[in-house]
Amino acid sequence: MPVSSVAIPDVSIILPCAGFGTRFGAPYAKELHCLAPGVTVLDRSLEAVVDLARSGLAVRVVVVFGTHKLDTVKYLARYAGTVQLVFVYQDETAGPGLDGAIRCALPMTRGPVALVLPDIVVSGAGSAGSLRAALASTEVAGWAVVAAEESDPGTLRQMGALTVVGSSDSADDVVVKAAAEKPADPAGFNALWGVVAVAEEEAHRLPDVVVREADSPLAGAVALMVERIVNYNTTEG
Repeated sequence: MPVSSVAIPDVSIILPCAGFGTRFGAPYAKELHCLAPGVTVLDRSLEAVVDLARSGLAVRVVVVFGTHKLDTVKYLARYAGTVQLVFVYQDETAGPGLDGAIRCALPMTRGPVALVLPDIVVSGAGSAGSLRAALASTEVAGWAVVAAEESDPGTLRQMGALTVVGSSDSADDVVVKAAAEKPADPAGFNALWGVVAVAEEEAHRLPDVVVREADSPLAGAVALMVERIVNYNTTEG
């Protein structure tokens, strides 16, 4: 029998779906929370990924999962005709957290890599094409983020916090001056990231983005500013 070939991807997406979502407090995975008839949080978080595929790029999505997320694995079947889906079980030897999920996924990635979280939705002005622009920016800057302005200390303590500087009128002029994962003291931070993109040769440092104790590699990254980033940590959104 002939063996069909699988195209080498132009870009790769890491989609970590192995978390337990204890703060969400629902009997189902938070990424499967319904936002509208037939539309889940996961669908919204993947809109920019679908946009990549429709632009003509070969997109590989590396899904990191655990045995408690088989409903999510089943749900993702609807994207099989749009992107390459690769499923990786999260090996505890790589670490149980988000950084461990990224480490499990990295060997399956090719080309520039974007970290897309299944419970974070990017929307509003500037969101259309933001992931494409972020990945393109990695060719020069190495790192890029899709970010939104944020001043609430409580929100910044729960997210990847950034200090961004530059012109709000031109996304090309906005850069990350400092970054921290869920900082205990959010003073000095004025934004948060929703997506991180990195050049292939720098992708091995991606786990450090989500580790509190690590020096974030995001300093100097290009920031593509959007209107709104929502973290669906609770059923209230």
